Amino acid sequence: MRVTCFFVGTMVLGMLAACSDPPPSVYPTQVVYQEDSTAAATDLLEIRVAKQDQLSGDYEIEANGTFSFPYVGTVQGDGKTPEQIETEIHDKLADGYLRNPQVVVRIKERRSKKVSVFGEVRKGSIIQFADGMTIIEAISEAGGFTSRAWENAVKVTRKSDGKVAEYTVPVQSIANGSAPPFYMRPGDAVYVPKSPM
Repeated sequence: MRVTCFFVGTMVLGMLAACSDPPPSVYPTQVVYQEDSTAAATDLLEIRVAKQDQLSGDYEIEANGTFSFPYVGTVQGDGKTPEQIETEIHDKLADGYLRNPQVVVRIKERRSKKVSVFGEVRKGSIIQFADGMTIIEAISEAGGFTSRAWENAVKVTRKSDGKVAEYTVPVQSIANGSAPPFYMRPGDAVYVPKSPM
């Protein structure tokens, strides 16, 4: 009887060990990277010029990386931050068109930058990246976890500077505040594995 109890106890302990969450990776917690804040072809810009309604509006960056702006002509958008685009438009408008123009540029839709989410989510998909997007927001965009998801064993594959890194992210722990946020970057691939239980 003792042998049987010992065997059963060992099996239970083994099962519990096998089903415990994997140790999370030490992952970066930086919110925004400079290279991720630049615009690219197909992105939609929202440009506002104070007291100039005819100039204000949405402008799409064309496939060649440029867009046309009234009085300014061709503006390079690809590879530039909103602040750099602001400066160029401001300087050209101030050169004989408007006195001290107040220009504000923001990226309204990052159509060029994507994040993929698949595995145990309700609708695996490729979603648009947004500045400051967290892994919780990305999974939410994919419909959220299924009932079979291993929420503290989520894998994120990231390519940066020609290198590939993989992180084990404890999403459930992040959601309840016991782990720091994980911020997405363009091109990240999120995989939600099936729970062993």
